[in-house]
Amino acid sequence: MKQDKNVKDEVQNRINIIKGQLDGLLKMIEEDKYCIDLLNQSLAIQNSIKSLDALIFEKHLKTHVVSQFQNQRDKAVEELLRLFKRVHQ
Repeated sequence: MKQDKNVKDEVQNRINIIKGQLDGLLKMIEEDKYCIDLLNQSLAIQNSIKSLDALIFEKHLKTHVVSQFQNQRDKAVEELLRLFKRVHQ
């Protein structure tokens, strides 16, 4: 996450939000909240993580992949394919 302090700050901010959401879910569980409310909170956390993933992936594409395609194309393609396969398991 070098080079771009704004992106790093945004990533850290999103992680702090996710931590808060997780703490909120734990509190809801401890308070025996309604299952649907728990699931809604869990889904919100999952969406936040997906948003974080998208931000990190975009940063990777704009920095490392651009460079790798000039010098290490096979490595870039291999990494992206491996990631694609993990997402679609």
